[in-house]
Amino acid sequence: MSQQHTPVLENNRDRLRRLIRLGPTHVGTGAFAGRRMKAGVVIGEILGTVLDEHPADPSYCMELPSGRVLEPAAPLRFVNHSCDPNCELFYWFDEDSGTQEDRLWLQTIRPIEPGEELSIDYCWPADAAIPCRCGATTCRGWIVDPDELHLLPPAAGAGALPS
Repeated sequence: MSQQHTPVLENNRDRLRRLIRLGPTHVGTGAFAGRRMKAGVVIGEILGTVLDEHPADPSYCMELPSGRVLEPAAPLRFVNHSCDPNCELFYWFDEDSGTQEDRLWLQTIRPIEPGEELSIDYCWPADAAIPCRCGATTCRGWIVDPDELHLLPPAAGAGALPS
């Protein structure tokens, strides 16, 4: 069985190598488009370790429908936040059974040019919000769910990039 499963993972890794490269950003490491992508392109499944509980440092963890968390592996681990993202996450939904699987995917929501950093809106709850440095003209000043922004004080220097 593992022999049948491994080629799928290898194909996903090979696809990601063609579509994404990692590089430095003003906030650490980022994932960048290796080629032009149209809106609606499924870049790939976010693979990693599924945990029953949040780890001590949940910085990269993503909530799954079952309540478990995904600690993503590279390269999609390095997709950074933006208040004006070019990608989004979605869960696999089986229309036949009406169930949502614990599988997370990344797809583009607008055209992306080669070399452009891939980004998503983290939409963190207000109690986990941190100051945002995405640099978008629409920056909220906080990495937070837009519906919970009113729970936070105005951020000084919203969207400012380091000098």
